[in-house]
Amino acid sequence: MTSDDIGELLPPGWPCVPLRDLCDSIQAGPATRAEDRGHTQADGGVAVVRPRDLSGRRIGTEEAWTVPAIPWDRARTLSKYELAEGDILITRTGTVGRCALVTGEHEGWLFHPNLVRLRLPGAGDVGAAYLTACLSATTAQDWIRSRTAGGVIPSLSIRTLGQLPVVVPPVAEQAAIGATLAALDGKIQAYAEMVRATRAYRGVLADALMNGVLSAER
Repeated sequence: MTSDDIGELLPPGWPCVPLRDLCDSIQAGPATRAEDRGHTQADGGVAVVRPRDLSGRRIGTEEAWTVPAIPWDRARTLSKYELAEGDILITRTGTVGRCALVTGEHEGWLFHPNLVRLRLPGAGDVGAAYLTACLSATTAQDWIRSRTAGGVIPSLSIRTLGQLPVVVPPVAEQAAIGATLAALDGKIQAYAEMVRATRAYRGVLADALMNGVLSAER
């Protein structure tokens, strides 16, 4: 389905335009060099967001000793790949189409070569929260999957991604949509944390019960 086809189904004043027309840049991450491997945030340098860190439209990173990093000397040459608050990351290989909004927590970090950074203009037609919601919607995900190249590792080219049709409601409507879905994402995250904590507690409790430290009859 093209932008024109989608546009015929929308309310008046809701244009549908290619993603590339909404972005200042669509940039893949820098290639990884052999000497960068094995270096972590705990060793110093600039941390790197990986595809696996994108979950629930957010970036979730682990302890510093598990987060890959680029040494300072090399990182200085990669300033054009630094993340800024309001950027959007999307996976372009493997599980294609997972996306996340960059917040201040990860500003200044670099990003993996299998990720694409979308950077919006300062006063553009679309807000970052709304665009993140739009990219994660079923319509966009189906569009991405239908255009993902097959092979051992599925992939999506930057050129193809730039053709993705994006519906652009009025600014007030965008803000309302983004806020509503962000609130739901927050609840999903809270429940996920509760599940993780409960699972960890179950493991500790099971060990204590099996070892006789605690009695199930108490």
